[in-house]
Amino acid sequence: MTGSLWPMMMPLAEADDDSICVVGAEGHRVRYADGNEVLCGTSGLWNANLGYGNEAVARAVAEALRTHSYAGVFRYENGPARKAAGELLAAHPHDFARVVFSVSGGSANDLVMKLARQYHELGGEGGRKLVVGLKDGYHGLTFGAHALTGEDLGQRAYGVDTRLVRHLPANDEAALDKLFATLGRQIAAVVVEPVLGNGAVELSASFLARLGTLAEESGALLVADEVATGFGRTGEMFASGTWGRPPDVVLVSKGLTNGTMAASALLVNSRIADRFSSTGALLLHGETQGGTAVTAAAVSATLAEFERLKAVESGRAVAAALDTALADWQRTDARVRGFRGRGCFRAVELADPREPGAPLDPRQVPALIRHIRRAGAAVHGGPHGIQLIPALTYSAAEVGELLAAVRAGVDAHTGAAAA
Repeated sequence: MTGSLWPMMMPLAEADDDSICVVGAEGHRVRYADGNEVLCGTSGLWNANLGYGNEAVARAVAEALRTHSYAGVFRYENGPARKAAGELLAAHPHDFARVVFSVSGGSANDLVMKLARQYHELGGEGGRKLVVGLKDGYHGLTFGAHALTGEDLGQRAYGVDTRLVRHLPANDEAALDKLFATLGRQIAAVVVEPVLGNGAVELSASFLARLGTLAEESGALLVADEVATGFGRTGEMFASGTWGRPPDVVLVSKGLTNGTMAASALLVNSRIADRFSSTGALLLHGETQGGTAVTAAAVSATLAEFERLKAVESGRAVAAALDTALADWQRTDARVRGFRGRGCFRAVELADPREPGAPLDPRQVPALIRHIRRAGAAVHGGPHGIQLIPALTYSAAEVGELLAAVRAGVDAHTGAAAA
């Protein structure tokens, strides 16, 4: 019923718009209530890495609903969750010991903050309470994750408690050294996205190496938030799989079920698991829908489809086509100030059509996105431009179609701004 839904992350005054109300999705295309059908350049919300309507995932979920209905992991276990946990551990190239299921990236970040602090408490270092994130990093909007998120998203207005959180600039090794020199024995964990979701800023190999060394020397836990980058998004199954010093914890969500379920998970190494096991400590975290049999069935089916479709390899081919298309666009269009990111996770910075030489005013981004959607593609906004997050299963023709629609939308926006 129109007039009843309160959508997330948009002004309520802009609700009830048929041009953004999805009525169907299949493959890489989305249909809206106004009759428009477009190519999806967002993978939903970094979720549907294999495209929409995957039959294998749908069948697995339907079967679990019939055979288990509800079976969770709150003081119980269930067979599908055990199976999915083992498969997740096998999918990451580094060694992890246990999987803790949760329901979202935000709640998983809440959980990792508690896990890290309790881990140090059990080791006799109760003074380690600080959790460190990166400026402009995004970890969710649940209360703990909202504090860890490094963007200004109303933390002060909402009374979010940031007293035990610190932020430092991405790829700033001097700031990293200073933080650890000053507060190293108080740091419980450092949580970083391998590629920042806000603007697709990739962490440098040098910064990651220094971070790994400092975490090892100080005893702080190193956490990879792979909510957005996991499951082939950056060219590897997990971006943290290439880290020289493995993370102690990896967070996954979004692509975990190909975007079909409210699901997330923590992959935890043996050092952490053994401390909880040997002390008999209880990790005080419980969620009714975390690790249900239905969710776990979707996880297992998604992992199997990654193998069957050779999705990581396919994503690399899509990324190579994106490289070529973006380089051609920048070479032939002065409005493209640059692009960032890796794999199928890109951001394009554009010039402001009203102020030559200046980056696009963020207030113009919503209008730009509307022009691109009318031209045939759905994209999300980024700092001073847009983000391109195609499914790993795009064809080369669809990469061309995406860039053609984006360029047409930018042309339309430029024309409207000039008028």
